[in-house]
Amino acid sequence: MVAEPTGEDGEAEEASEGAEVLDGPLPEGVRRRVIAIVADAFGSLTVAELPPQLRQYVRFTPNRRAKFAGSAMAAALETHPPFRTRIAERLREAQPELASALAAGTPPRAADPLDVAAAAYVLRPAGWVELVAVAGEEARQAEAGRAGAEAQRELRKLRAELSEARAAARDEAERARTELESGRKEADALQRKLRSAVSDIRRGQAALRKVEAELESLRAASAAEKAAAESEARRLKSRLAEAESALEVSRRAAREGRSVADMRLRLLLDTMLETAQGLRRELALPPASTRPADTVEAVEPGRLTPKDVANRALAETDPALLDQLLALPRAHLVVDGYNVTKTGYPTMPLEKQRLRLLGGLAGLAAQTGAEMTCVFDGAELAAPVLLAPPRGVRVLFSKPGQTADELIRRLVRAEPPGRPVVVVSTDREVADGVARAGARPVASSLLLKRLARS
Repeated sequence: MVAEPTGEDGEAEEASEGAEVLDGPLPEGVRRRVIAIVADAFGSLTVAELPPQLRQYVRFTPNRRAKFAGSAMAAALETHPPFRTRIAERLREAQPELASALAAGTPPRAADPLDVAAAAYVLRPAGWVELVAVAGEEARQAEAGRAGAEAQRELRKLRAELSEARAAARDEAERARTELESGRKEADALQRKLRSAVSDIRRGQAALRKVEAELESLRAASAAEKAAAESEARRLKSRLAEAESALEVSRRAAREGRSVADMRLRLLLDTMLETAQGLRRELALPPASTRPADTVEAVEPGRLTPKDVANRALAETDPALLDQLLALPRAHLVVDGYNVTKTGYPTMPLEKQRLRLLGGLAGLAAQTGAEMTCVFDGAELAAPVLLAPPRGVRVLFSKPGQTADELIRRLVRAEPPGRPVVVVSTDREVADGVARAGARPVASSLLLKRLARS
């Protein structure tokens, strides 16, 4: 290990070094070479020989030292003479010929000026400042020469590119002129076509305006004709509707009149025929034959009526009386529905009252074969009752504003004279009214007893 210079030797060295001082910073190329020299010699020094600020880089490789500790090594080399002395010793050992030549003041001319300047900066021989300055100047001149040569090459390259660009520009300009001339010719042709098209459009617009005017006049005339036709059609439709309505009314009147008259006549005829057949069976009359006695005038037997049945020895409350009445030919039983149900089972809801009564009437109709009509009061109903009438029983509800009593009287008046009609009602006014019309009234209790017996 080399001992640090002390005492008079150190002071003399610093005094001798103090005689020469750089008047500016190291040239950048010289500084890089100096840092490379220090980084190479750094590894051969012990930790104690290193300045404190460089000891943290002792384990770094030379390249990493030059990269991360370059500024610190340059500063230590300048401010720490013992460190510079040790680096100089390592440099003399590594490059003895260059060190001897610098000490003799005759640096080799074949050596790199940057290496000479860096070694002179580290070794500090006499005149080292001038060596550094000369080497820096030579390095600058060399850099300037290289830069000039590079600039010349770049200039020649740029000139070649400029020539190519000019040639290309001339070609492009020529092509552009050609295209422009072609475009002008096309534009002229398009202008001519455009003028021709504009002229055609104007003529077409004039023709269109003329056609639109004619069309508008035709539309106006068509609208007037349409309005007149629609008015005539409405008038004809109105007359047609009136005629159809009158025709329908006349047809309905004729049909209703004819159907009611036919029905009444056919029903009366059936009643008479069945009455005659019943009398024939009851009197055990033999088949009719032509005999001389048939020409003799005599009193013919009368027809059996509900009044005749009433004259028989049966009580008014005997259900057999109802059976005899319903056994008459073509008998028609008309029932005052709510009068019967409210007499027999008034606590039940109206719907169940109707169903119970209609079920009993269906069984009675099946047993007797008589026509049966059950009438309910519908004057207070808000909507028609949904009901499926049982087989053999006609169910009717009176219209709003009409009672069931009125409907019963109308039904009795609708029957032909002579047909057996039996009305079941406890209402005295109903009984008297139907009796005057030729019907046989019976009490509701009689029907209830008959239904209870079934």
